[in-house]
Amino acid sequence: MQLRWRPYRWALQPPLITACGPWSERRGWLLRLEDPGSGSVGWGEAAPLPAEHAQCADALAALPSECSTEHLEQALRALPGPAAFAIGLALAELEGLQGGQWLPAPASAVLLPAGDEAIAALQSALQRATGQPAEFAAKWKVGVLDPDTELQLLEQLLEQLPSGAQLRLDANGSWDRATAGRWAMRLQHEGKLQWLEQPLPPSDHAGLLALGRRLPVALDESLRHPSGLPPGWSGWLVHKPALEGDPRPKLLQLKQGAAKQMVSSALESGIGARAVAHMAALASRGPTPCAAGLAPGWGASGDLASTIPQQVWEAAGS
Repeated sequence: MQLRWRPYRWALQPPLITACGPWSERRGWLLRLEDPGSGSVGWGEAAPLPAEHAQCADALAALPSECSTEHLEQALRALPGPAAFAIGLALAELEGLQGGQWLPAPASAVLLPAGDEAIAALQSALQRATGQPAEFAAKWKVGVLDPDTELQLLEQLLEQLPSGAQLRLDANGSWDRATAGRWAMRLQHEGKLQWLEQPLPPSDHAGLLALGRRLPVALDESLRHPSGLPPGWSGWLVHKPALEGDPRPKLLQLKQGAAKQMVSSALESGIGARAVAHMAALASRGPTPCAAGLAPGWGASGDLASTIPQQVWEAAGS
């Protein structure tokens, strides 16, 4: 196998503000994996979070430019999640993923900016929305401002949402139990709440389980944390495949109809986004379909967002 990596970057305009801080630039690597024997090409993407960029760069630099499939399969087990995703995705394509048929992206929740800008963004999204209110979902990043301010903004968002629409609140694990308890008290009978996403740190298993008994909770960062999921967890899981490693096991699980699985973007280029959309479409065909988390309007643009890998590759090199 011949491996060729190409870096890319683009500016996030406006920056995405989360409880983990502002995110103003997206950087990563594209992978072109060629089988010299057949001439077939598989495409992948390593799209680490900013804090993981240096670790991923070191791991990719240590990989040979030519190696066997067996060597790649062994190597990816020790790679950081984003690098393992890139190689696993390229191998999946060479193995005949879906017979070469990539499923189109399903309906996605709207990603609202943090703070009071969420109000105008929600109003704009509702004006653009088509279909029934029950098909509309929005995700709001919380844990950025003080809880009193955000709780006041929450009331405005809920007032704007039509009956049947749903709101997801993502704290990125930033709340403590007292803060999460305040929000739970307000939301535990709120029909417009779809779930709280990672309200507490991944290591607080007892707190997450207790909160999950009061209202819907979905876990995200817990899937990639050393402490893992709380024992016996039966709630929703928010998967960011581009951060979680080799995607082939999850592809198989989704094809087999796993329940309470939502697929979310990590703001990839067109190569990674094509795979994430495909996995989100598989999840939407499962027993518990819901709007995906593809963050429309926040990803790459132009040829970097193309669904044709060669165009993305060439755009990264320009």
